[in-house]
Amino acid sequence: MTTATPSHTSIAPLRIGTRGSPLALAQAHETRDRLGAAHPHLAEPGAIEIVVIKTTGDRILDRTLAEAGGKGLFTKEIEDALLAGEVDLAVHSMKDVPTVLPDGLGITCLLPREDPRDAWFSRSGAGLLDLPAGAVVGTASLRRQAQVLARRPDLTVVPLRGNVQTRLRKLAEGEVDATLLAMAGLRRLDLADRVTAVLEAEMMLPAVAQGAIGIETRLDDDVTRALLAPLNCAETALRVTAERGVLTALDGSCRTPIAALARVLPDGEMDLEAMALSPDGRTIVTTSRRFPAAQALAAGLDAGQELKDRLPAGIFTVS
Repeated sequence: MTTATPSHTSIAPLRIGTRGSPLALAQAHETRDRLGAAHPHLAEPGAIEIVVIKTTGDRILDRTLAEAGGKGLFTKEIEDALLAGEVDLAVHSMKDVPTVLPDGLGITCLLPREDPRDAWFSRSGAGLLDLPAGAVVGTASLRRQAQVLARRPDLTVVPLRGNVQTRLRKLAEGEVDATLLAMAGLRRLDLADRVTAVLEAEMMLPAVAQGAIGIETRLDDDVTRALLAPLNCAETALRVTAERGVLTALDGSCRTPIAALARVLPDGEMDLEAMALSPDGRTIVTTSRRFPAAQALAAGLDAGQELKDRLPAGIFTVS
């Protein structure tokens, strides 16, 4: 007796909800292709439909996400569609996903993580430490802003919003002298060859879960969860769990400059670096630890709590 493969095609296509930016679509296409490779019936024409959903974060382009209200701006409308049954799964950049999800939804699959580091771009080819005093760095990320100012308080940091292509165009047009983007997105868009320099974690600690693609489903949708099971990367799940533990303990959002990076070591244990900063980069609190992989969440929560206990009151206030 054989077991039937879960299938949507006899009723309707499997619907993937996503934002419409080039990077978001690249991530949705990667998910579609991995599903098709794991399940031949999903590789057939029409078996998977990509549904583009415009989010609040896509509509707000005149101010930073911190000013607009934080993390859920890139996920809410997609999650609403998921809860309403208009899509079967949602594809997110995990760095955009709040630590608390709507009831009935969960991140049930994580694809293999791309390079989590930040990339540096400058018009002159100068690195972060080499830019002349007063040079303008554009970024919408408080984490990047804080770490830039911590190393170079003589630079000017201004908000720079838009998708990857828009920000690179603004750099080329001279709106700013330099900017930073995630290496993962650049690789997925085949733009990595344009990078001035890749910033190691010692220079710029990445955002929590940067480079990881998370797939959100309804928790009661056993069919879709079974289809996604072969795509899940256990190592990425461990790393993201530890890093998001830091964020959970700190009640983190786009209003809080927080960075963290977890690694799985050759011996099977893990290490974690975590950092919280004031937006002006003048206050920095860091911690690190090594732990068994089974303790990923507990270690992340512990690291986040340590940072919280050591932070001055009011450090996360955004003017």
